Amino acid sequence: MKVIDGAEYKRRIAALKSSVWYDGKLVEDITDHPAFRGGIQSQAELYDLQNEEEHQSITMSSSQFGTSYLIPRTKADLEKRRKLVQLWARYTAGMMGRSPDYMNTVLASFAASKNLLENEENCFPDRLQAFYEKAKAEDLSFTHTFINPQNNRASLSFLDEDDQNARIVDKTEEGLVIRGAKLLATQGGMTDEVIVYSAPGASKKEYAYLFSIPTDTAGLKFVCRSSFGVDSSRFNSPLSSRFEEMDSLVLFDDVLVPWERVFLYDNIRAANQLYVKGKFTPMTLHQIVSRQVIKTEFVLGLAIKIVEEIQIEEYHHVQSKVAEMIKARESLKALLLLSENEALEDEAGVMVPARLPLYTAINEFQRFYPRFTEILQLLGASGLVTLPSEDAFQSDLREDLNFYLRTGVSNGEDKVRLYRLAWDVAMSSFGSRQTLYERFFFGDPVRIEQVIYQSCNKESYSQFAEEFLHKKS
Repeated sequence: MKVIDGAEYKRRIAALKSSVWYDGKLVEDITDHPAFRGGIQSQAELYDLQNEEEHQSITMSSSQFGTSYLIPRTKADLEKRRKLVQLWARYTAGMMGRSPDYMNTVLASFAASKNLLENEENCFPDRLQAFYEKAKAEDLSFTHTFINPQNNRASLSFLDEDDQNARIVDKTEEGLVIRGAKLLATQGGMTDEVIVYSAPGASKKEYAYLFSIPTDTAGLKFVCRSSFGVDSSRFNSPLSSRFEEMDSLVLFDDVLVPWERVFLYDNIRAANQLYVKGKFTPMTLHQIVSRQVIKTEFVLGLAIKIVEEIQIEEYHHVQSKVAEMIKARESLKALLLLSENEALEDEAGVMVPARLPLYTAINEFQRFYPRFTEILQLLGASGLVTLPSEDAFQSDLREDLNFYLRTGVSNGEDKVRLYRLAWDVAMSSFGSRQTLYERFFFGDPVRIEQVIYQSCNKESYSQFAEEFLHKKS
């Protein structure tokens, strides 16, 4: 098997019987639970999409495994990866940040960086390579978790003795034993596997690890937040009914990780090197920005539809607001293509997209996206509040609602359908989660700005100014 379809994906997830907890209860069949059903169905549709013959030049590599697993060796490979990401993103309006291509890219980036683990203590690059080959051959789906719970974030927090963070507590003949908690596993319980690793800067060696385990592993629990997608009506909740991915706290109750699934442990230096020198950052950022370009195009299109619907295009402030979104789209796309154009082949033969344009793009999007939702609110105004339900339009009120809520372009029902979509982007609980998600994707915006500052070749610019300053003629 090289790529799976939607039916196989759902069959696998239902068969796992993972320990997923929702509202204090153990979920019996996650594929049929209202809090998960929409996201799982949409994920299944993405798998079906990659099997459609018309798309296989994009969705499949020359070796007939999924393009999302492709380690780029040429600039053409980077372009192909972008096209695959954007094909799937267009299907979801960019609203599924954990569509399969994201985590497949993460795993591919680790495999592409295996040379950094060679000759390192407690590191197993051969195991990592073997697991990558297994994952792409079986088209496995993944979530991941790497953030410690939000407890004591002070600089001396590592002195705390009452440790909540997931850590290695024992090593046996069978493998590592993990105890504690991690967040934030988006799609927790909705995938075949969960990749668990430590973020850069681990303070103790028991926090430094990289492994992958099935989501139904004994002692592993996913504790989910309240769902933002409980209304299954496509009219009332056009996005949240389909693309709610769920987020979860991951609990490790003395979870045994078999040695063949352990790729790194008790080595802080190696764990940090995977981020500093590895391909994790450039490859995942390339996937993220590819999706964000499509998400920007979707929200831009929605803003234009509202302007056309209520015929406000003649107002300069309206043109200015839409122009903000147009400029954002052009900037993001330019930065994405620049990262590909300036890509360089590294010592391992991997074509690595340029990091600085990608860091710049994602940092800008952290600012752009909240502004996008604000613009939708400003354009839609009271129309985003006056939103009768689907049932109201099927009642005796239908004629009145179609008349009194009509515009010069549409009847009341069609106008409300459009505004419901804008509401689900800019005002619903689902939309608010999307805004928070994009605001902090890949880290604190201030820290990313620090990375941009530190990554920039400032000396060349300083030298340019210095030479001009002392130029005689």
